[in-house]
Amino acid sequence: MEHTAPTPPSFTGPVLRPGEPGYAEEVAGFQTAAAHRPSLAVGAVDAEDVRLAVAYAAEHGLPVAVQATGHGLSVAADGGVLVGTRRMADVEVDAPARTARVAAGARWGAVVEAAARHGLAPLNGSSPTVGAVGYTLGGGIGLLARRYGYAADHVRALEAVTADGRLRRLGPGDELFGALLGTGGNFGVVTAVELELFPVPAVYGGQLVFDAPLAERAVETWRRWTADGVPEEMTSSAVLLRFPDVPAVPAPLRGRYTASLRIVFAGPEEEGEKLVAPLRAAGERLVDDLRPMPYGESAAIHREPTTPHAYTATNALLRELPPEALRAVHGTVGPDSPVDCVVDVRHLGGALRRRGPAGAAVDHRDAEYVVRVLSFPGPRTGPDAIRERHALLRRALEPWTAGHSLAFLYGDGERAGEAQTRAGYEPGTYERLAALKAVHDPHNLFRFNRNITPAAGPAGAAPATP
Repeated sequence: MEHTAPTPPSFTGPVLRPGEPGYAEEVAGFQTAAAHRPSLAVGAVDAEDVRLAVAYAAEHGLPVAVQATGHGLSVAADGGVLVGTRRMADVEVDAPARTARVAAGARWGAVVEAAARHGLAPLNGSSPTVGAVGYTLGGGIGLLARRYGYAADHVRALEAVTADGRLRRLGPGDELFGALLGTGGNFGVVTAVELELFPVPAVYGGQLVFDAPLAERAVETWRRWTADGVPEEMTSSAVLLRFPDVPAVPAPLRGRYTASLRIVFAGPEEEGEKLVAPLRAAGERLVDDLRPMPYGESAAIHREPTTPHAYTATNALLRELPPEALRAVHGTVGPDSPVDCVVDVRHLGGALRRRGPAGAAVDHRDAEYVVRVLSFPGPRTGPDAIRERHALLRRALEPWTAGHSLAFLYGDGERAGEAQTRAGYEPGTYERLAALKAVHDPHNLFRFNRNITPAAGPAGAAPATP
């Protein structure tokens, strides 16, 4: 750790140091492969607690980390101040305006539930336990992505504490508004967002799951199906994974290697049935639970794990997904991989191609697919073996790669660097953001992330890091 934090001011929420009762629980998150170890953990209950924490950190030269749920933890804090926002969980829906004000620690499940009471839907992701604000600041590729685009594209306003300790309300046209969208906490601690909601009371969705002998055929069928053109109302993905042989897994899937096609169609059941007919024709399914459902039940489509665990992940954004690319996926991280991998190939395009608010740093919109791979460190699979296997996949996909999504880089934070962050943006974007960073966070207070380094000053020297 960097050094012992000086005596903090009075906060409404708890303030904890290493070794004190409650500290371990305060810094823990959903991701257990890495953990924050701050010199001071502030359990913020409101925006004023956040403001005090950032002002205190700036005054004493301490870097700042922020955590709501810890799902997307990428670079762990060693020393400094951790601002925990999980107690700030308010969700307020304005149904006539079709907006929601979402506080920093609110999870998507709460936002979906609040919006669904009015026949509305947010642009949430597949897991209801993920923090809505962190997800949105990372861009946000959700269940309705091809129909409406990135979650970051539909933010009306942001409330954020910046490096100078000020609480600001920002909207389109404000320089920092665009900089905060897509940069994952590089420019401040967002205390609330105002999001657009959409009139989607129900969807047709679920999974088609195929056993190992049909896995490659099923995913190739899905590849052709997406490449041939499906409507923007259809958002889908193909997932390859080996289920553990444990009682918690349904008997038909226990211990099996499978291909799962996940479907979210924002349209009527009859049209959805016609659209997915070519996928069903790939062969017999272990599971076929496609059905119409209220949007409030949409978490049942992906059935994401809800128990904290260790994982690390990489990804590649692809301009196209030819058969050769899919063969590279199967050959490097498929069933014969020495490292167990969960492979998630998502169909992009549609509304994701459209530009967002001016200055928003959500790039690589020409990508048609994203290939994600997650692995789970454990006694039999160490971090070096995982890192090598993930690197092999990235190299195999290089001919079709446009870049990668910083929001889908989990763990392995010690390997984070400028080159990795640059690859998350198009040429020129990083330089623009680095110049803004030099103005708004010259000492790089917010650096426990895939960091944007402040640009060098007029004299050619980068601002000092405390």
